[in-house]
Amino acid sequence: MKGMVFTEFLDFVGESFGEDMVDDIIEVSALPSGGAYTSVGTYSHGEMVALCGALADRTQQPVGDLVRAFGERLSDTFARDFPDFFRRAGNLFDFLESIEAHIHIEVRKLYPDAELPRFVVEERTAARMVLLYTSPRKMGHLSEGLILGSARQFGVDVRVTLHALDVDEGMSTRFVVDLV
Repeated sequence: MKGMVFTEFLDFVGESFGEDMVDDIIEVSALPSGGAYTSVGTYSHGEMVALCGALADRTQQPVGDLVRAFGERLSDTFARDFPDFFRRAGNLFDFLESIEAHIHIEVRKLYPDAELPRFVVEERTAARMVLLYTSPRKMGHLSEGLILGSARQFGVDVRVTLHALDVDEGMSTRFVVDLV
């Protein structure tokens, strides 16, 4: 995973639970990197799993809820740092449809070694979009948070329903995104 995700996660933890919590989860996670991340570095997905697990243990909150909340915050960072992606789309569904064909292409230009999830639009109507997310890293809740945060960027309310699907190479999640 790209270091930017790690640095943003630690910022999220510090803002949400305090800097002592950041130190605590790094310490108990026994990370190969020691928790010293740079935004352009690449780190093992296992480190993120360890940090999220440690945060869930200490806060007594489900991992999925914490990762979803982080995803919502991460969408704010993306909107701030990459506003053209949002402006170019015009609406939430156009934005979500552009992930594979435009956004991930640009990300690969910046980070050729990035291991990105796949998003395939299975259905699209005026009020509903069905997306299939596939990744060996099983971060469906992060993507859910990113969808919810992106909806906020476009000023729309959505209901997102997840359907986890087992696949051979990791995990797929079908997201049903309904405008409300």
